[in-house]
Amino acid sequence: MSVEDNISLMRRWYREVWREGKNQTIHELLASDALLRGPQQEIRGPEGFVAFAEQIRSAFPDTDLTIEDIFGVDDKVAIRWVATGTHQGEGLGVPPSSRPVRIPGSTIVRIAKGKIVEGWDHWDRLGMLEQIGAYQQPAAA
Repeated sequence: MSVEDNISLMRRWYREVWREGKNQTIHELLASDALLRGPQQEIRGPEGFVAFAEQIRSAFPDTDLTIEDIFGVDDKVAIRWVATGTHQGEGLGVPPSSRPVRIPGSTIVRIAKGKIVEGWDHWDRLGMLEQIGAYQQPAAA
């Protein structure tokens, strides 16, 4: 696949998985042995990612995601994104706060034969917890 094809694949991923909530796209675009690494977890394969996506969607059922920047080199694509939503469910183990969130993040993926095979993801989890009222920074000394 070309770099342009890989970028199109990732645009489809973000649109269908996060904006439209389509789990079928996860099965179509994520390799069965894919390994996705985040700051505090590793996700393996489509079933692992479906569970993660459902957890996030259950906490933020109105999740929307905007790609701020996207570019590719060889078999990798880098994406800078912002997710927004309202904390309406208990998917995070925290009672719903009905508070809006804005969460910036970035992702790098490696694509082979039209499938995501590896990924590295960073997003502001602490900022999200502050926005929903589940964490408060200690007062400065």
